[in-house]
Amino acid sequence: MTGHDFFAQPNLRRPAVSLDQVRVVAAKLFGVEGPIEELGSNQDRNYLVDSRFLLKVANPVFSDLELDAQDRALLRLAEAVPEMRVPQPQLSRDGEYVARFDADGVELRARLLTFVPGFPLFDSRHLAPVVVGRLGELAGRVVAGLADFQHPGLERLSQWDLRNARRVCEALAGFIADAGRAAAVRDAVAMACDRLDALTPELRVQAIHGDVTDDNVVCEREANGRPVLTGLIDFGDLGCGWIVGELATTCAAILHHEPERPLAILPAVRAFHRLVPLTDAEIEALWPAIIARTAVLVVSGEYQERIDPDNEYATQRTDYEWHSFEAAFSLPAEVGHAAIRDALAKPRPVPAISLGRLLPALDEPDVLDLTAQSETLQDGNWLDPEWRIASDSTVILRYGEARLTRTAIHSDRAPETVALGVEIFCPPGTPVTAPFAGVVRSDSVFSGDDADLHLQGVTFTRSPGERLEAGDLLGEVAPLPDLAMGRLFVQLCTVKGSTPPAFVTPETASAWMSVCPDPSPLIGLDCAAPAEPTSADVLGLRRQALAEVQENYYEDPPRIERGWRQHLTDLNGRTYLDMVNNVAAVGHAHPRLNAAVSRQWNLLNTNSRFNYRAIAEFSKRLADLLPDPLDTVFLVNSGSEAVDLALRLAQTFTQREDVVCVAEAYHGWTIGSDAISTSTADNPHALTTRPSWVHPVLAPNMFRGQFRGPDAAARYIENARQAIETGRPPAAFICEPFYGNAGGVPLPDGYLPAVYETVRAAGGLCVADEVQVGYGRLGHHFWGFEQQHVTPDIVTIAKAMGNGHPLGAVITRRDIAETFSRNGYFFSSAGGSPVSCTVGTTVLDIIADENLQQNAATIGDHLRRRVEQLAQDHPMIGAVHGMGLYMGVELVRDPHTLAPAPDETAAICERMLDLGVIVQPTGDLLNVLKIKPPMCLTIESADFFADMLARTLRDGW
Repeated sequence: MTGHDFFAQPNLRRPAVSLDQVRVVAAKLFGVEGPIEELGSNQDRNYLVDSRFLLKVANPVFSDLELDAQDRALLRLAEAVPEMRVPQPQLSRDGEYVARFDADGVELRARLLTFVPGFPLFDSRHLAPVVVGRLGELAGRVVAGLADFQHPGLERLSQWDLRNARRVCEALAGFIADAGRAAAVRDAVAMACDRLDALTPELRVQAIHGDVTDDNVVCEREANGRPVLTGLIDFGDLGCGWIVGELATTCAAILHHEPERPLAILPAVRAFHRLVPLTDAEIEALWPAIIARTAVLVVSGEYQERIDPDNEYATQRTDYEWHSFEAAFSLPAEVGHAAIRDALAKPRPVPAISLGRLLPALDEPDVLDLTAQSETLQDGNWLDPEWRIASDSTVILRYGEARLTRTAIHSDRAPETVALGVEIFCPPGTPVTAPFAGVVRSDSVFSGDDADLHLQGVTFTRSPGERLEAGDLLGEVAPLPDLAMGRLFVQLCTVKGSTPPAFVTPETASAWMSVCPDPSPLIGLDCAAPAEPTSADVLGLRRQALAEVQENYYEDPPRIERGWRQHLTDLNGRTYLDMVNNVAAVGHAHPRLNAAVSRQWNLLNTNSRFNYRAIAEFSKRLADLLPDPLDTVFLVNSGSEAVDLALRLAQTFTQREDVVCVAEAYHGWTIGSDAISTSTADNPHALTTRPSWVHPVLAPNMFRGQFRGPDAAARYIENARQAIETGRPPAAFICEPFYGNAGGVPLPDGYLPAVYETVRAAGGLCVADEVQVGYGRLGHHFWGFEQQHVTPDIVTIAKAMGNGHPLGAVITRRDIAETFSRNGYFFSSAGGSPVSCTVGTTVLDIIADENLQQNAATIGDHLRRRVEQLAQDHPMIGAVHGMGLYMGVELVRDPHTLAPAPDETAAICERMLDLGVIVQPTGDLLNVLKIKPPMCLTIESADFFADMLARTLRDGW
């Protein structure tokens, strides 16, 4: 060995050197002058010189050969991986890479390297999966780049070489003050290193960086604000080591960013494997190596804090290192191994276990479905305790099922919904027999040769240590307090001596199920949940059959299968806060609406040419909601159809064709409604492909529009007046009373009164498109036009009317409506059907009876205050638009230039999905978070949204 032996010289306190001495060394030995700033280091001293160079003062224990090996590796990687920036060694005045100098009687050595600018990944609290993958890819590139690198300075006994992990932890664990933590580290290292020792002959060894971590990766930001890994620094741990050790080191660094999700490392594993394919032995070694690395980190950190307490760089990382260790140790190595194999498409078979009957006297039970698609779960009863849903019958709850009853609302992480066992509600006293030969380990564990049987809800009649044969009585089902039934949870685990969880997250379920196999044979019937198509399967099928232009939300969308009030739930039982579904105005799956629709379907559903009570009452109800003289209703299927009909009414009544509309607006997809839609987000060619009869005026956007400042309103009004008065007389002017497509931007005060007056003076009609903003969503007004103190000639509505049922309407004056007969009759297949009218009437009843308009005002005002408070700390929030529960949060890159942040907005929406919130971009620049939740939104939901947005803006996305 030619390098440092940590076990002979464990005291790696940083060398003592002053800034003045460093300044002299830089100028005299390397000819570099300028401002000097000390940077962090565990064992050396690092200084930034003149913002261009890094001067490293090496720890005296490291040999010249070790330092030379680092320099040569830097030169090699610069050539082998040119897309990755690494520091480059600079020659001293003497023509050497290493310069010697005296520091108060101690000979030290200095090296000058080019400085790699950027920020460390460590500063990013959250790492998106794509960023995690980039980190694994970088580690793979380094391993590939050093594959044939040889140097005598690589031979060293380093504390960071995982081949030495057991010795390092044995030597340093005593420096952990907390005895419980010290014992946990010793146990973890013993288990991990036993596994690694058995695999050592098959693990490849080569030159590795040894520290490709979030601390040593240098980044820049891409357009969406996420880190792009551009360089790698700090080659002080360079040496020979396991290839899998390089990956384990990288994975250990990822763990502290999201310790509650240890499998968040998998994108890095996949990316590394694509570049440097792992052998079966290395795949098996990876999780133990991660545990070993995190253990070395914590013992070394505690030790370094003792010997060098002034080293803030080391001491500030201690808590993060413990988080990484606890995350790694939270999964048994067998589970981690299974997860990695699954991620690399190399699943391992689950061993067969010979099982007898556990409950020989159990009658044939019913299987109770508790998934998100269950018909048993209705009207939010999945929030009740499971025993209440199971009632007093003998039922089985399935193994491997993601239970909706285990979900959590307002949760920033996926809940533990997947059952790793079978649950049985049966009469108390039901005998429980040993299903195989084994030993009673405790009052809840019976251990056989191949697996442990974990039982909850059983009163054991046998004592710990007692051996039983298959079929011997083990105990009986215990009664539940105040119930006529008992509750038995049955679980197998092949990791003997461990205590597996009863429920796990969907992300970890497959791996855990490899060590907790299906206990159905114990019961004598199939108790496993049937396989369901994954979200990716459904997305693939969708893309096969559905036109691609019918886009979907999100890059990797969850499979949403249930809604309740302001919540949506996916197939895995993860519940999200729905902040975008303005269609579901009164909330998802409203029981009153469900009952009314079911009742009407059972009675009658036909078209509006028949005479029935529902259409008469609903039409009158709608007309009564509008001010005089708006008293005549057309019922249609959608907002697009409503707008199209409104245009035809205006054109027929005025005997004109031309329509004045507003730029950056969306009104629908029919030929007529699309013609007046000017949003370039929905149609990039919108402004250049309008028919000659369509005349857009400037978007009256006081925040981002062409005119801003105190005279902006007057200038927007004048712009509209000129278009109306100087062109062909219009049939109509159409505008959303609240500027929806731009994110709920209010129109300037006085805009609609002035424009309506001009339109009417020219003989045209005024159309208010209330499809999105009407029906009480603004809270302080039932209709958007009320905020502008105007009465339109025609009003179009939809969306909220049907709460998801296809329903829309046009409401106008009778004289306007009657002229439509010039075009023949009017008919809409589902518009005005008995079911549609029942839906519409019931929605209006719910809005009134549950005070949803007032709720929109109260909760909307609260949410606005919360987001405006966030804007004080996050200048990225350029504006908070809207009113009530029709809001938009506009995100900008620069609060002065208002440069939009569309890429960041999209990425923020992806991160919010991770945190349990569904929100989407809107606006022509796609830089506005649209906030249009069901009107039953609560204070708790509003606060959860604001909290998760704050967390995203703080931690990154």
